[in-house]
Amino acid sequence: MTKREPRWHKSSYSAQEGRCVEVAEGSSVLVRDTGHRALGHIPYSTDAWASFLLTLTTKRP
Repeated sequence: MTKREPRWHKSSYSAQEGRCVEVAEGSSVLVRDTGHRALGHIPYSTDAWASFLLTLTTKRP
């Protein structure tokens, strides 16, 4: 069995000055700071990531 490398993509809301986050989605969701890739990533379950995104897109009164 071969291990697949994560496919990273930058957030569409990231700033042009390099202050970005990158996300790799698969069986879990990995998040890292583009400017500090060597520091690693933070893993999230797909359920936790979906809940986070829902919270960001939910309009509040």
